Amino acid sequence: MKIFRNLDDIKDIKNAVVTTGSFDGVHIGHKTIINRLNKLAKDIKGESVLITFHPHPRRVLYPQTAGKDLLLINSQLEKIELLRKAGLDNLVIIDFTLDFAQTTSLDFVNDILINKIHAKKIVVGFNHFFGHNREGNYDFLHALAVDHGFDVEEIPEQDIQNESVSSTKIRKALHEGDIQRANAYLDHQYIMIGQLTPGSDMCYKIGLPTMSIIIDEDIKLIPPEGVYAISLNCKDQYYRGMLNIRHACTKYQPLHPDICIDIHLFDFDKKFVGETATVFFHKRIRNIVNFKDNEHMRTQLTKDKVMIDDLIY
Repeated sequence: MKIFRNLDDIKDIKNAVVTTGSFDGVHIGHKTIINRLNKLAKDIKGESVLITFHPHPRRVLYPQTAGKDLLLINSQLEKIELLRKAGLDNLVIIDFTLDFAQTTSLDFVNDILINKIHAKKIVVGFNHFFGHNREGNYDFLHALAVDHGFDVEEIPEQDIQNESVSSTKIRKALHEGDIQRANAYLDHQYIMIGQLTPGSDMCYKIGLPTMSIIIDEDIKLIPPEGVYAISLNCKDQYYRGMLNIRHACTKYQPLHPDICIDIHLFDFDKKFVGETATVFFHKRIRNIVNFKDNEHMRTQLTKDKVMIDDLIY
C-alpha cells in the first residue's frame, strides 16, 4: 500500500477508484467499501484509493463540544496497518485544518479528486457527506459525473445482527468493555500497537512477569479497567496471554498518565522489551480487584491465567 501525506506527491495512480472518510476502526462496513473499491479497480485495471483525514475533523471543528471528548478506536499507525491488511492500494492522508475545512464540495471534487488523483470512479458509503457545511453527497457527485468524466456509486448501509454498524457503536461497546461485541462489529480484534516496555515490579516479584505497551496518541480509546484475554504479535510470532488495565497509575504512559497496561504472556520473553508489538483483544474476563497481599494477588492472577488458557482463541 502506498501512503501519500502531501497532495503534491500523488502520482502514478492508475485508473483511480476513490472513496473518502475517517474509517476509524476499519470495521466491517469500511471493509465492504474497500472490497468494492478493489473489485471496481480490478475491472478497469486500476487502483483503489482512500482519502482520509488527520486529525479527526470533529476534533478540529468542534474542539469544545463534539470533538472535546472524542476518542478513536485506532491510532493512525493502527489504522494504516488495518487498511494495509484490508488490501487497499493507496492511502491519502490529508492534514485536516480549519482552513481545509473551508474547502467547498465542488473544489474538493475539482482540485483533489479530479486534478490530483484523476478519479475514474468515486464510491461513497451510505449517508456520506463531504466538503464545507457537508454540501457534498451521492446526489451531488452524480450530478457532476458526466461533465467531469467519472462514474459514481453508493454502497447501501451495512447491517450486522440487525444493528447498523458504525464507529460510534463500536466505541460505545469498547467504553463498556464489551470486547466481543466490538470485535463482531469490527470483523477483527480490537488492537493496540506500540512499543513494549518493562512492566510491574510487583508482578515480577510474584512470578508472573509483565510488560507494558506505550500508546503514542492521546486520542486512542482504551477500554475500561479489568483483565482481558489477549494475544500478541511481535517479530511475526504470536503469543497468548492476559492484559490488565488500571487507573490511578503514573508509571507507564506519557500520553495517558493515569493508566497502566500490564501484559503477561504465557510464553514470556524479556527480549521483547523495546520491540513494537500488536496486542489483539479477545474478551474481558473480570473487573479490577484490590488485593490484600501478594499471595492473594498471585492466587487470583493464576486463576485468571488458567481461565484464559482454557479459552479457544
